[in-house]
Amino acid sequence: MNDEAQFIEDLQSNSNKEQAFKALISLYKERLYWHIRHIVKSHDDADDVLQNTFIKVYKNIQNFKGDSKLYSWMYRIATNESITFINKNTKRLQVSNEDVQQFAINNLASDVYFEGDQIQLKLQQAIATLPPKQQLVFNMKYFQSIKYKDMADILETSEGALKASYHIAVKKIEDYLINN
Repeated sequence: MNDEAQFIEDLQSNSNKEQAFKALISLYKERLYWHIRHIVKSHDDADDVLQNTFIKVYKNIQNFKGDSKLYSWMYRIATNESITFINKNTKRLQVSNEDVQQFAINNLASDVYFEGDQIQLKLQQAIATLPPKQQLVFNMKYFQSIKYKDMADILETSEGALKASYHIAVKKIEDYLINN
């Protein structure tokens, strides 16, 4: 039995679940945080979405069948939670997804946890102009160096579609940076 299979068994058992879950959080908290942060932009929002992600993982670990790697499954949950969060804000504020993104970018400059300079802020503004799916693919590839194979597993789509999406996103970002 490999380490991940044993880890999953511990997560799904009644006797080892709490200890295994603490280990899971310490293993994946930072990676998931940055994945979420690239989507929702704000530190506080990313913390909230991360907490929701771990709650969902905890409640649904019994349903994990091992069809994918554990981290792919958790990234999928984190991605869905992030998108749900953005969509809720869009509805609550009665604005478009692009407006929510722009609002997040504007707040990024004053976010005490944002350590970027003007160039990084400009890049974030360029990313905010992309459709949500392209933003996701770009962030996962550019900032997290996730392989297309793993990304295809997380997003449940083909590697070819992801490569095309990334290429289009890069072109749009280049155009934005040149023209703004």
